[in-house]
Amino acid sequence: MTRTPCYPFGVRPALSTREIEVLLAWFESDSKTEAGKRLFISQGTINTHLSRIREKYAAVGRPAPTKAALVARALQDALIDIDDL
Repeated sequence: MTRTPCYPFGVRPALSTREIEVLLAWFESDSKTEAGKRLFISQGTINTHLSRIREKYAAVGRPAPTKAALVARALQDALIDIDDL
């Protein structure tokens, strides 16, 4: 019998490299506007990426409707370390 390794926090969503980059920039910034300036994209584009990230987490049964919830998911998925905060 073959077993699939168990991930303690559920299924990880398939975030793109750019989505991860936007998410981390937002965590490191005071605002979405500042994150957009750092990445040379508009606040609207930041919002679009964050909406898609939230949709992907919700689709795998791990909703993240707030920034705090997204930080928790990023910690769980090893996208960031507690020392990064």
